[in-house]
Amino acid sequence: MWERIKEDVQNIKEKDPAAGGFWEVMLTYSGLHAIWYYRFAHYLWNHHFRLLARIVSNFARFLTGIEIHPAAKIGRRLFIDHGSGVVIGETCEVGDDVTIYQGVTLGGTGKEKGKRHPTIGNHVLIASGAKILGSMKIGDYSKIGAGSVVLREVPPHSTVVGIPGRIVIQNGMRIKDELDQVHLPDPIADMIRSMQTQIDELKRELDKLKGGK
Repeated sequence: MWERIKEDVQNIKEKDPAAGGFWEVMLTYSGLHAIWYYRFAHYLWNHHFRLLARIVSNFARFLTGIEIHPAAKIGRRLFIDHGSGVVIGETCEVGDDVTIYQGVTLGGTGKEKGKRHPTIGNHVLIASGAKILGSMKIGDYSKIGAGSVVLREVPPHSTVVGIPGRIVIQNGMRIKDELDQVHLPDPIADMIRSMQTQIDELKRELDKLKGGK
């Protein structure tokens, strides 16, 4: 148990440049506390104390702002950074060395039965506000951009951005100009610009017709 705790703390110190000493990380990182509560709840769930497991899970959500269903399967060295608003669903599976930022949802679409939440591979990074919905696999070493909504399977070594999420880099090769986590596609703004262009064209046509009279 103590070795696992030390591994958790060391993982945060390696991944977060703002992390302080051992005791600071151990006592103040809500993402770390959420994982510890999850492990206890997961143990209870697997031993058929499911009501108690849900109570522990809800208590953890109250304390940390992070909701992890006790039935979810989570690997080693998960790092939840600034984790407020993170949701990990019941049938979700998370691999080793995954990093999740605040506001991420690993959820379902509300239509499936059985396995209805995503499977996250190893060494995956999921940036702030990203939503991965449905039963699909996010391949190893992939990156999901901030605010992206992923509804389809993502191959390993891919970078995904946008709404809906699209792959812009795969296996180190650029598929389309990659965007950073801030400058993501804005389909509403694109639509408004297109409408404005059409309006301007109609105005010019009207001006020509008026001039002809």
